[in-house]
Amino acid sequence: MAKCTISQRARDISPFHVMDILGQAKRLEAQGKDIIHMEVGEPDFDTPQPITDAGIKALKEGKTHYTPALGLPELRELIANWYHTQYQVDISPNRIVVTPGASGALLLVMGALLERDKKVLLADPGYPCNRNFARFVEAKAESIAVDSTSNFQLTAQHINDHWDDDTAVALVASPSNPTGTILSRQELTDLSIAVKAKKGHLIVDEIYHGLTYDDIDTPTALSIDQDSFVINSFSKFFGMTGWRLGWLVVPEEYVPVMDRLAQNLFLAAPTMSQYAALAAFKTQTLDILEQRRKIFEQRRNSLLPALQSLGLNVTAPPQGAFYIYTDCSHFLNKKQPDSMALSKHWLQQAGVAVTPGNDFGSHLAEQTLRFAYTTNEQRLIEAVERIKQI
Repeated sequence: MAKCTISQRARDISPFHVMDILGQAKRLEAQGKDIIHMEVGEPDFDTPQPITDAGIKALKEGKTHYTPALGLPELRELIANWYHTQYQVDISPNRIVVTPGASGALLLVMGALLERDKKVLLADPGYPCNRNFARFVEAKAESIAVDSTSNFQLTAQHINDHWDDDTAVALVASPSNPTGTILSRQELTDLSIAVKAKKGHLIVDEIYHGLTYDDIDTPTALSIDQDSFVINSFSKFFGMTGWRLGWLVVPEEYVPVMDRLAQNLFLAAPTMSQYAALAAFKTQTLDILEQRRKIFEQRRNSLLPALQSLGLNVTAPPQGAFYIYTDCSHFLNKKQPDSMALSKHWLQQAGVAVTPGNDFGSHLAEQTLRFAYTTNEQRLIEAVERIKQI
C-alpha cells in the first residue's frame, strides 16, 4: 500500500470541536440516554412544505440537469427582488451568484480576492470555517480579539489598527455566530469607509438575516456599500440546510471571475435545490417562516434569563440568529478547568450538549460556551433544570 501523504494545507484545517461533542452525544443516545441538543447550529424545523413540494415537482418533471454556473436565471431574479422588497435596495440579478451553500460562496469570494499569504481580518470569536477557507486558498487569517465593548464585532478602529500592507480583506458577520450580535447601519458605514480607505474589500456574512428580534434594524451591507461582497444562504431563515444552497452578491466587474471559478470548482449549485428555492419567496412560505422566527424569539426570551439565573454571564445579549454566547467562569474548577471539560461534564452528567468556546477562536475561548436554542422551549428549560441539579 502506498504511503498516505496529506498536504500541509489539509493538515492545517482544524476540525469542529462541536462534532466531538455531537459524537459523544450520539453514542450516549445509542445507550438509551436522553440528550438535549443545544450544540448544533441547525434549525429544528423541517423545510417549509411549499419548498419541499416545489423540489418534488421539479424531480417529477425531470429538472435534474445542470443549470448555468451562476444559477437559474429565475432564481437570481427572485433573489434580486428580495433585496428590493426586504431592504429597498436595487440589485441587478446579474450580480447574484447561486452557490452550494454559503460555504460555496465563501470559497468563491476568498479564491477571487486573496492572493497567497495575503491576510483577511476576522473577529475572534467568529465562525471557524472562515479562517480555514483562508488557509485553503493559501492566504492568512488574522483573528482580532473582540468583546462586549464592540458587541463582539469588528469596528473601523480595528481596521485602522490591524490593517497592513499584506491585508486585503475584512470579513464580518451580522447577525454573527456565535454571539448573535448585529452591526448597526452606522457601524457598517464606518467599516465600509475604513476598508475603502485601505483600498481593501469588505465581505459581509448575512446568512442569519431574517432571524432577528425586537424589531431591530438589520440593514444589508448593500444598502450602504454596493462594492461590498455579501454572502447569504437558504439554510437558516429559509430552513433548507440539507439542500445546500446559498448565494453571493458581487460588484458587476467580479461576475466573470465568479462564473469561471464556479464552473471549475463545482460547476453549479444543486439543480433540484434551486427549483425548490423558487418557492422560498412565496407569501405562503414567508408566513410560515415568520411564525418560526417568532418561536425562535420566544425561545431566546425564555432561555436567556434562565441561563443568567444559573450564573452564566451574557455580556452581549443576542439580537439575531439562534445562539446565546456565555461566560462560564462561574462553573470552572479543578475538575472542569475549561469550557471543553465543562461541556463534556454536562453532557455526561446532565445529558445536555453545548458547544465549547474553542470552536470559535482563542480569545477567552476556555471560559465561554455557546447555547443553540434550536429545540423546543420546554426542552430548553429542562436543560437548565438538569444543569442546576448537578
